[in-house]
Amino acid sequence: MPRLLSPHELATLLLLMHAPAQVEGGNPYLEALRSESLVEVVAFTANADEKNQYRLTAEGNAVLRRLGAV
Repeated sequence: MPRLLSPHELATLLLLMHAPAQVEGGNPYLEALRSESLVEVVAFTANADEKNQYRLTAEGNAVLRRLGAV
């Protein structure tokens, strides 16, 4: 049974859908979303000045569709 997402995790999913560049790599909810396979790293940067880039997975999009957000 999948676990319930927190309001902050849902907000992070919505932000990734509408404005992925605004999601900071230090966002504490990204790792939880990654462990649920709702988010994936698109580009990993070793340079501290650049940010990792994230995107929704097919499962993440499905969650937002079920919520009527898409």
